[in-house]
Amino acid sequence: MNNEKTGILIRRLRRERNMTQKQVADALHVSDRAVSKWERGCGLPDVSLLRGLSAVLGADMQSILSGDLNQNDTDGGNMKRIKLYRCASCGNILTSTSDAELSCCGRLLESLEVQSAAGEHVLSVEEIEDEYYVQLDHPMEKGHHIAFVACATDERIVLVRMYPEQGAQARFPRMPRSTWYACCTEHGLFSFQHI
Repeated sequence: MNNEKTGILIRRLRRERNMTQKQVADALHVSDRAVSKWERGCGLPDVSLLRGLSAVLGADMQSILSGDLNQNDTDGGNMKRIKLYRCASCGNILTSTSDAELSCCGRLLESLEVQSAAGEHVLSVEEIEDEYYVQLDHPMEKGHHIAFVACATDERIVLVRMYPEQGAQARFPRMPRSTWYACCTEHGLFSFQHI
């Protein structure tokens, strides 16, 4: 950790939020001298303050400590680079269209590695009126089931969460030239193209 880099970042984030040192200090229940000391690189915030400082400044704790935000290049909102994440602890599902550092339940998440669909992970997509009816012939037991099915085009994604002991089926709006994803809790993420 570099006190000076961390201090520069704290000052920058504070100013971006149009906050005074006193406002940051009041939010954290410390003195404004402590905030001034951090910003000058003469010390670092106590570990017990990092979560609060992260919330006040709108940056993750790791970035504050490293003194660097590591911003991504602008992607123009293209969904072709979509990454899907699933927390193994609580089942939370997150998406990003660029590289991201996401965490859940206190752990950093890695994007799910996409595999080609085969066997019980192949989706059956049937057009019914203005919708797609999607189903999988897959076990839906508590420890082994389809967690979600998603349909992505260049500009949007529709995701349907699934639960054990329900059927692995759902209806989606009609979205031509899409990529389909199915996430198995045991075997990972599978995809295939649909014209």
